[in-house]
Amino acid sequence: MTNQVNVAGVNMVKFEKPGRNEPYEIMASKAIKGALNDAGIDLSEVQQAYASYVYGDSTCGQTALYQVGMTGIPIINVNNNCSSGSTALYLARQAVESGAADCVLAFGFEEMQPGALGEHWTDRTSPFQWVYNRFSQLNSELPEGPVALKVFGATALEYLEKYNVSPEIYGKVAVKTRKHAVNNPYSLFTEEIQLEDVMNSHVIYPGLTRLMACPPTCGAAAVVVCSDSFAKNHNIHQAVKIVAQSMTTDLPNSINEDNLHLVGYGMTARAAKEVYQKAGIGPEDVNVIELHDCFTPNEVITYEGLGLCGEGEAEKLIKDGDNTYGGKCVVNPSGGLMSKGHPLGATGLAQCTELVWHLRGDAGNRQVEGARIALQHNLGLGGACVVTLYQKG
Repeated sequence: MTNQVNVAGVNMVKFEKPGRNEPYEIMASKAIKGALNDAGIDLSEVQQAYASYVYGDSTCGQTALYQVGMTGIPIINVNNNCSSGSTALYLARQAVESGAADCVLAFGFEEMQPGALGEHWTDRTSPFQWVYNRFSQLNSELPEGPVALKVFGATALEYLEKYNVSPEIYGKVAVKTRKHAVNNPYSLFTEEIQLEDVMNSHVIYPGLTRLMACPPTCGAAAVVVCSDSFAKNHNIHQAVKIVAQSMTTDLPNSINEDNLHLVGYGMTARAAKEVYQKAGIGPEDVNVIELHDCFTPNEVITYEGLGLCGEGEAEKLIKDGDNTYGGKCVVNPSGGLMSKGHPLGATGLAQCTELVWHLRGDAGNRQVEGARIALQHNLGLGGACVVTLYQKG
């Protein structure tokens, strides 16, 4: 027997540029208090907590939650690169589904530094070493740079060459994303941009301009999940159901794959397939999606990985407007990582928060009308991919 898992409460703080943010424990405590208030419960009723972050010492999760209260519950710190937030949610969902707990808190936060992501632990084996090795074999003529820039830049070029499409598809995705963000008060960027702005912005790596890459961001988000019995006993009537969830990592043949697989295309496709099969729902049934657009090329290939279109058909999907309001599905109504921001440990939980708001009908001016099915995709190089399917209660 397994328990149905519900999202009972969500909250996040407005994302900010590094230097403009509050300390991580303050951002996190505000998000946690908001999620508890949203669920209508007290911290004393939470039985476990999972804290996600990448840049911080051990037990930062305890420091953050202690700002709200000390209740003696297990607090587990989670670091799974950019998918840390969804990994915390994955563990919280497992705890409730298995019956180990009836009410669990997942919260994430990040204080980031300005500039491109780099490695902090240079005195030991890099978790990206196998990625570096394969990247060097495939892309001997590309310049050096941070790992994320290198692999996503190479992927951007590979996709264009493979399907003979214009780099403007990446620019159009950035324009769409920023247009969505205008209506999101939690977003870092809230002004529209034009296609020429994106294409003519500073080139940060071959195939990528500055406006095709997400900014370093600080922020926090929190989610409360619970069982049906807990929801009933606490008069929680606005819960959204997690109907399926899957986490995938790399397979043995990943070390011999192309650039697309180095940035998680295979993990995405497998996780999405597992979720659709578990739920008995296909991509054509999904109304709203929050996906991991750390670079706009990744949004493009993720359309295909999630089954929104066939391989090489992303250009047509974009041209037809089937990734925005009025189309088949609205992708990243929040503004996504590109415009809302990407505080690594908070991202997956902020995606969950956004989708829950849409399924409740609480998303304000960016509301996807009639949303009943929502899909979340969160990716971490190194690697891990979490895909989650939600349904209106």
